[in-house]
Amino acid sequence: MTPSTPFDVVQIPVWTDNYAYLLCPRDGTAAVVDSPEAEPILEVLSQGGLQLTHIFNTHHHFDHIGANQELIAAFPDVVVCGGRYDAEHQRIPGQTRILEDGETFEWGGDRCTVREVPAHTLGHIAYCWDSNRAFVGDTLFFGGCGRLFEGTAAMMDRALYEVLGRLDNSTLLYCAHEYTEANLRFARTVDPHNAELLALSEEVASLRARGKPTVPSRLEQEWAINPFLRCDSPTIRQALNCDTSSPRHEVLGALRTLKDGFRG
Repeated sequence: MTPSTPFDVVQIPVWTDNYAYLLCPRDGTAAVVDSPEAEPILEVLSQGGLQLTHIFNTHHHFDHIGANQELIAAFPDVVVCGGRYDAEHQRIPGQTRILEDGETFEWGGDRCTVREVPAHTLGHIAYCWDSNRAFVGDTLFFGGCGRLFEGTAAMMDRALYEVLGRLDNSTLLYCAHEYTEANLRFARTVDPHNAELLALSEEVASLRARGKPTVPSRLEQEWAINPFLRCDSPTIRQALNCDTSSPRHEVLGALRTLKDGFRG
């Protein structure tokens, strides 16, 4: 049985490759997941006559929190949500609510489970909804994962395999950047004979040529084509010169290092 979708998701492209997501439960209210820039978000809110009630920040990087103060000025009663680490280090402007790992809350006719996924940053969280939609920020990209700015490969391994990887395979994953085409170019260098990856690469190229988004993906797709979720693959381990007995997080770390230097 497919869960109902009590709110619509409006994808708002910002700058070159960022996405903000407006969650609209069709009652005149809205929430935004991450706030790179105020103007495009305010424009969509104005066009729909919507009242912004919540800002759900995934982490503290400027391209995710840059518009918080302007949105607060426009909607003074807005609730600004983020994780405990970022609250304790005062990294999210205007944060009024601290979300704990495993905490659940109701909003927009749906229930969200908050999961801490430190790796890209130490304060990163994901918003995982009962309607099988997860807003994962810069932790898991379509065909890739976030750089390890503050965390370790072992942390990213946990975030991908033990947290996000345990969601239902039908879960739609809303990441915060349109990196898919570049991610798949890299994936093909370490997994060159993956038929699903090759077919998806053609689909993605077609979408981008027409100016269409590739996001969201489904978790089941990621298991099939994302090298960072295929660190047990003999093909990928061989491409990285990693032994079959190497711990998975070491393979992931080697893969992330290789991706950091990739210019293909």
